[in-house]
Amino acid sequence: MIRLLIADDSSLTRTVLRDLLSRDPEIQIVAEVENGLTAVQKTAELRPDLIIMDVIMPVMDGLTAVAEIMADIPTPILVLSANIDPSDSLNAFNAIRLGALDVMAKPEGIVTEAFNEVAAQLIARIKELARVRVIHHFRRQRETLLPTPPPDGQHRILAIGASTGGPKAILHLLKALPADIGASILIVQHISSGFAPGFAAWLHQESDLTVRIAQEGEILQPGIALVAPNHRHMVVQKGRIHLNDAVPRNCCRPSVDVLFESLATHDLAPSVVALLLTGMGRDGAAGMAALYRRGAHTIAQNETSCAVFGMPKSAISLNAAHQVLSLEEIPAAVTRLLHPVF
Repeated sequence: MIRLLIADDSSLTRTVLRDLLSRDPEIQIVAEVENGLTAVQKTAELRPDLIIMDVIMPVMDGLTAVAEIMADIPTPILVLSANIDPSDSLNAFNAIRLGALDVMAKPEGIVTEAFNEVAAQLIARIKELARVRVIHHFRRQRETLLPTPPPDGQHRILAIGASTGGPKAILHLLKALPADIGASILIVQHISSGFAPGFAAWLHQESDLTVRIAQEGEILQPGIALVAPNHRHMVVQKGRIHLNDAVPRNCCRPSVDVLFESLATHDLAPSVVALLLTGMGRDGAAGMAALYRRGAHTIAQNETSCAVFGMPKSAISLNAAHQVLSLEEIPAAVTRLLHPVF
């Protein structure tokens, strides 16, 4: 049984969520609260398995509540946002920066086929986030192998894949990288439908790098970070971005494997540093193995610093990671690889 706390000042939203979640016998709503302060208090009292949190609330807003809960009673938090417009979804991503695990759009109260699809997605996400518990330990780092220098005249590519917990991890990495990193940065983040533009805008605002949604046909440029759009695979061919609607890989579109495999060519892979960060499932593991074989330098995030040790664990099990590093260690390692003189 998943014990759930709902924090939202809208009685309509609470009613919709109650009706929606009552469809599943494995979910029990232990409390419904109208503000962040009560959410903090009830979390300490009831110790729920998961919190669904609004951002804009009276008395104490959701951002403050997330910060207090994560400091005192760390609990998985799923943020529901009423608006997925990039300029209005920044608060939701700031909640992730403070410790929330994921963000989804609020379901509307009209029962339609789309509503039923959203209901199924929300229930599945709740179960995924709530079941993250004990995972196996791996040694911190494999033998470090020096990457093959990139071909003359070809700049580096930093390719990043992540899922649950990824937005916060990616922000940490980008904020720590120098603005003149001299590499193209490609990001595949599994994220709820409609939130990719807001995610890119948030990374752009919070870091010193230029971050935007990838566009069909654009040329890779050093110092520019491109985020795969919702529902489209991102690949690299002849130095350009191409987006496609091919079938999902590992139930994902965009897929990390699809990006990584497009980079795993004899001429391109030696220029690549590939990161597989926190996330559920195994997307990216096969692609990282292909990159490893072709001469890229590959790094997997370690267990202790992951929100979910799924994707990196899968890559490690395939012996696809040159290094297994904590999130704190990754920025310096990446900078050394991209700027060998440091």
